[in-house]
Amino acid sequence: MEYFLTNYDRIAMATVRHGQICVIALGFALLLGVPLGILAAKIRSLGVFILGAVSVIYTIPTLALFGLMIPLLGIGLIPALVAITLYSLLPIVQNTYTGIVTVRPAAIEAAVGMGMGSMQRLVSVELPLALLVIVAGIRTATVGAVGMATLASLIGAGGLGDLVFRGISTVSLNVVLAGSIPVILMAVLADLAMKSGEKRLAVRLLGEDAH
Repeated sequence: MEYFLTNYDRIAMATVRHGQICVIALGFALLLGVPLGILAAKIRSLGVFILGAVSVIYTIPTLALFGLMIPLLGIGLIPALVAITLYSLLPIVQNTYTGIVTVRPAAIEAAVGMGMGSMQRLVSVELPLALLVIVAGIRTATVGAVGMATLASLIGAGGLGDLVFRGISTVSLNVVLAGSIPVILMAVLADLAMKSGEKRLAVRLLGEDAH
């Protein structure tokens, strides 16, 4: 506790940096992952390739993925964002794909009967019905990104990993805890917030369906 109080500014700056890395990487992952999931659901032959590609990326060990970024993009924030974005794609793409392909055929037939085109069906029917599944994928990606961002400090991106690895190298438990505890709290709070959002969304959707 004494270390936390005397080094509050440093820990706070590292926490903010860590959060920035996660938010930016997840933003890019959403911008890429949701369209890729939609594309995979709509063009099944292409879907095999897309799902296979993001699955292969996800199987690469985290440290190895960061290592691959160094000869390609150097060190710093950019390679860390690219690595975390790529690693976050699988749950978002997979859940978007699953959510769309499991939409009830009756709902699609009703939309066709109302004269909706394919894009209108996607926006007005399929995506809203798939939203809960997509949000579950985003929650998984969010928690994973918080943990992976800790390793981003190894390639000079900063964040709470700086404290964790500095503490390990100097055999200082205080410094390790100063980095580890905020990461754990960030992951737990992010998970709880996403779960709460899922519940509110489920109630809203069920309420709309009831009407």
